[in-house]
Amino acid sequence: MLKKRVLTAGIAACVWLAGQGTAARFADQQAQQPPPAGGRASGPAAPDRTKPHKLEITTGTKARYKVTEQLAGISFPSDAVGTTESVTGAIIVNPDGSIAPESKLVVDLKTLTSDQSMRDGYIQQRTLETEKFATLVIVPKRAVGLPAPLPVGNQAQAGFQLVTDMTLHGVTKEVTWNVVSTFGNATIGGRATTTIVFSDFNLTKPTLARLLSVDDKIQLEIEFRCTRTAM
Repeated sequence: MLKKRVLTAGIAACVWLAGQGTAARFADQQAQQPPPAGGRASGPAAPDRTKPHKLEITTGTKARYKVTEQLAGISFPSDAVGTTESVTGAIIVNPDGSIAPESKLVVDLKTLTSDQSMRDGYIQQRTLETEKFATLVIVPKRAVGLPAPLPVGNQAQAGFQLVTDMTLHGVTKEVTWNVVSTFGNATIGGRATTTIVFSDFNLTKPTLARLLSVDDKIQLEIEFRCTRTAM
């Protein structure tokens, strides 16, 4: 009888310890939720959703172009890719989801590089003419499908379209970007993509040795990292 009681107590203790471990793991997963009174918050506090939020570009942001080209001696097309990390600016989103007029992003085109210096030289001098038009400027106007106010918490995600005025090579046109973003309380990250054509912005297609053809379309992509603060 004594052995039976000891065995039963041991099993109960094991069950209790296992429950404690499960509760601890659950608490870790729920760290983004407000702690009970007297508790201690884990991670940054959620920003005030009744105020505008400033999303400011930070380290880790990259802008790139992709153009499909056909090279001589190769039986299949490939993508020419140029990248820069020289991206600055901020977007200010109001609680109702509207975009503040002072929002702007700027890409330094002079710092674009690919895997071929000859291509880079042609694009800088002939296609983009960066001595005259050194930057690409994006002015957001409205966001379609963006939750309002902006999501808070741990790894909240949203997909939406960002309608912008984009100035490239001295030409300004309305351009819509497809955006997928992950929202944290203090940071936001994601990817924005769009497609333009050379003729829309009076851009000259590259013509180089071994380059048989270049597609009319240019894919633009911004892989962004932003700090997030309530104003």
